[in-house]
Amino acid sequence: MNKIAILYQAQLPPAKDGIQKPMKPGGYSDSGADIAFELLKKNIELVTPVENPNQAIDKDWVFPDTQNGIEAALNKGVKIFWLNTILYQNHEIENFINNDLEFIGQSPQLVDLFDDKMYTNNLLNNNQIPIPNNELITKENYHQLSIALEFPLVLKPLRGRGSQGVTKITNRNEFIENLDQLFSEGTYGNAAYVEHYLNGQEITITVMPKGNYSINNSQKFFSEPWCLPAVKRFNHHNGIAPYNGTVAVMENSEVLSDEELQSTEIQEVYKHCIKSAQLIGIKAPIRIDCRANEQGKYFLFDLNMKPNMTGPSRTHRKNQDSLTLLSARKIGWNYFDLLNNIMNQRWKTSS
Repeated sequence: MNKIAILYQAQLPPAKDGIQKPMKPGGYSDSGADIAFELLKKNIELVTPVENPNQAIDKDWVFPDTQNGIEAALNKGVKIFWLNTILYQNHEIENFINNDLEFIGQSPQLVDLFDDKMYTNNLLNNNQIPIPNNELITKENYHQLSIALEFPLVLKPLRGRGSQGVTKITNRNEFIENLDQLFSEGTYGNAAYVEHYLNGQEITITVMPKGNYSINNSQKFFSEPWCLPAVKRFNHHNGIAPYNGTVAVMENSEVLSDEELQSTEIQEVYKHCIKSAQLIGIKAPIRIDCRANEQGKYFLFDLNMKPNMTGPSRTHRKNQDSLTLLSARKIGWNYFDLLNNIMNQRWKTSS
């Protein structure tokens, strides 16, 4: 394999149509360093910004996703970039996408489009994929807005990140108070949306792109996207799963039992997740959060174009399994197996 470098998010993405996607502190350098350390352990030809990276210093292992950062990696002979960063249209990496390089992750244009929750929800809804009823809220109209949905509701940023900024709303006073705060702070821009709150079980499903995979020491080709086993979430805070920077997912998440995984409800939601991934044309894993109603039917409520890829590679990060890794362990993969299978789906502009 050619030399590989991991990119992390070095700066806040530009606002799009007045909507701001917030930046994670450290810009995913923590998961990038986890990935890099694991690859190096397995003798993958990894390139790092410094000669002898310190296991405890995240940014010793990853390059910033700026022009200078990308050029520094190229000057060290890198031919494969792992895009462990937030992508968007006109991201710096677009200036370097050519037939000489390979990429792990989504294309910037793809992420730019589907990071907009209303756009994605409309696409899913138009293709008979169940999503919660929802409404767009803007800074200009929210005081006069007559909400057609019944409380409780969930208030969300249009271009969010995990559960950051997500709030359960139980009445109109809470609705106005939270929007007052949301729009006065300006963290997420000038619009948000609300959706019907579902009080059933919450699950997360990682969808892998079509391609060749190694499972249980044998090769398997998937002609369409496919789902890793569903992971259930519990110990919510006021009805919302806590941000994994606050609570490690290993403490509030586990793979469903074999019996649950075979249930009609789970098999049905797998089909909806696969159809969603096909509509989007994914090039790398995505993570879809789903929640059941009182009858046990699952609705897709959040589609994450960049799943978290933390892992227990470094000695001080042994509790850092991501939701995707928890799921991957169920089919016999360890952290390297997951990363290696993701690497095997890398793409060129010609692909």
